[in-house]
Amino acid sequence: MGNIFKGSSHGIRGGQYRHHDQTTGEPSRNSDSLSDFEEDIDLALALSLSLAEEGKGKNVTENESHLDQDEEIAKALQEEDEQLDKASHGSVNADSPPQAPPDDDRRRCDGCNGEISENKYIKSDNLSYHKSCYEELYYPKCDVCKNFIPTNAAVRNEVECGGHRYWSQKYCPSHNHDGTPRCCSCERMESTDAPYLTLEDGRKLCLECWGSSIMDNADAEQLYLEIQEFYERWDMKLEQPIPLLLVKREALNEAMEGEKGHHHMPETRGLCLFEPQIVNAISRSPRIGSYDQIMDLFTEPYTLDRECEVTAILVLYGLPRLLTGSILAHEMMHAWLRLNGYPTLSPNVEEGICQVLAHEWLASEILAGSAKWSESEKKLGEFFLHQIESDPSAAYGDGFREGKEAVINNGLKGTLDHILRTGCFP
Repeated sequence: MGNIFKGSSHGIRGGQYRHHDQTTGEPSRNSDSLSDFEEDIDLALALSLSLAEEGKGKNVTENESHLDQDEEIAKALQEEDEQLDKASHGSVNADSPPQAPPDDDRRRCDGCNGEISENKYIKSDNLSYHKSCYEELYYPKCDVCKNFIPTNAAVRNEVECGGHRYWSQKYCPSHNHDGTPRCCSCERMESTDAPYLTLEDGRKLCLECWGSSIMDNADAEQLYLEIQEFYERWDMKLEQPIPLLLVKREALNEAMEGEKGHHHMPETRGLCLFEPQIVNAISRSPRIGSYDQIMDLFTEPYTLDRECEVTAILVLYGLPRLLTGSILAHEMMHAWLRLNGYPTLSPNVEEGICQVLAHEWLASEILAGSAKWSESEKKLGEFFLHQIESDPSAAYGDGFREGKEAVINNGLKGTLDHILRTGCFP
């Protein structure tokens, strides 16, 4: 403003007019300088208004900027307060969705380490899991169909699974009734990822049992000689040669019907014949065809004459070596009793002492082979021992346990001598 009035003769200081009339004390209104003064005043007012407008616009912009910043800070503080309030009170504002926590604070699955975004999850031992991850880690899966074993709604949704009393195999209870095949040797159920071999007579055989199976007469004869040597170590040599025949299940059942008055297991796998018969015996080892089917199993009729008290020993083909050997040892004891003049015995005594010999042969084989056998072979041999020991039947199970105790207390020879005299266990 001072620059505008530079060079003027009027007494202006700081933009204010200070000329006073000495007589009245009021401002002088000299007509000569009034027009010039008014022009200056007009110019000053115009410039003042212009500067004021410019300053006003600048101040408004700055004020609005500061206002926006203040509002943002206030809003952030308010949101922070709301979040703290939610955390302390556990409340959720129904009008607005919950804010997602920072990435580092989000709940993660202790199974897969992935983020848990869904509302439902499983917490166990202070660990959090997706439902699917928890099931994968802790829910039992069926060894047969590979699905999760279903829960039983009637028993508080607890998982109830079937299983063999010896093997660790676990499965859905429904497989006990849905026709799922079992191995005819070890009784394990067939699984979807390990199909079993199908023998010509319809039996199923798992791959472990198939690995040592006796399929033809050559293998059977070698095993027969080994068991004869086992009997000789007990001073129980068979004085007469007895034919050994491998047969299908159908031929074994037919031969069993031809025998008179002899006790047999519900599932017969071996038979000592005392009557003349014609038996269809396996003459050549089969081959494995498509779909894991045993094919080209040739048989031919074999005529059994009564040249001695025992006409033949029949054994079901396709069983593993240890099981076939235990069956042979059992049936050979029947032959030894007949050839050595023992009287007709009760099923408990005769089947019981035959099972004792089968058990002794198995135990000796497992002991001799433990250093060179695989774990699966040892486990299989121990299972066959377990089958004999835990048999619930009166003749084979109770008879074995009575006979075993008698042999422990009296020795095998003492037990046999007592049976020969009395027909009973000591």
